[in-house]
Amino acid sequence: MWRKARFVMVGACAAAGVCVVPTAAGPATAAAVQATAVTAKTVTTGAAATTEKAATPATARKKGKPYCARYKCIALTFDDGPWPYTPALLDTLKKHKAKATFFLLGRKVANRPELTRRIHEEGHDIGNHTWNHPSLTTLSDGEVFEEVSSTSNIINKTIGRMPDYMRPPNGATNSRVASLMSDLGLPQILWTGSTLDWQARDTKVIAKRTLKLAKRNGVILLHDIVPETVKAMPGVLTALEKQHYKFVTLTTLLQGRTLRPGEVYPPRGR
Repeated sequence: MWRKARFVMVGACAAAGVCVVPTAAGPATAAAVQATAVTAKTVTTGAAATTEKAATPATARKKGKPYCARYKCIALTFDDGPWPYTPALLDTLKKHKAKATFFLLGRKVANRPELTRRIHEEGHDIGNHTWNHPSLTTLSDGEVFEEVSSTSNIINKTIGRMPDYMRPPNGATNSRVASLMSDLGLPQILWTGSTLDWQARDTKVIAKRTLKLAKRNGVILLHDIVPETVKAMPGVLTALEKQHYKFVTLTTLLQGRTLRPGEVYPPRGR
């Protein structure tokens, strides 16, 4: 009770000028995914009306089985943007008909709303990566709430919807942070493999690491703020295509699975 009471007091405005409203973003659920899998479109001709169903490859259904139960999926995730290198990455993803997940910083969304909208409009997932990229385990409850809530709010203001997931910077989380994310309705997304591209800063090394980490239903951590990563992606996507991978968003990867608010996925140790 004391935590939620303090959250109400925090809900004035973040220092960056974004109002912090304790609005819970809905977690990813199988029902929500199924509801968006097929879009109904009504076509009227004279007095007669027919309903067409348009399904994308990433959400198509066959005998009720989720897409990634039928195909070899991998989720490429990019942190810390949007950044000036992001458009080149989006061009590469579009060329390969690949979808990805972008965990964005709130302050960068505020500075690049058009680029944020482009990410969303081209069919990629957008997740919450806090406002300033602090290690959440070092902050007070109110500071954690402000970092995450302000970012969800600016994403919602920019693309018209709240993010379904968050990624704690540096993967720093614990039971207290998990409880706070539960209050905000946000599952925590980690990774099955990190390329450490921010450290490598070498196109060949980043490409080699990404290919080595690739596995079915893998969640790979990359950064679109690293120019060498963006340069490595054409070759990486081509190589993984030859291994019959499908590049999907987290929403598609999680079809058929419900993440609880605050839950860590993939579980540590995977």
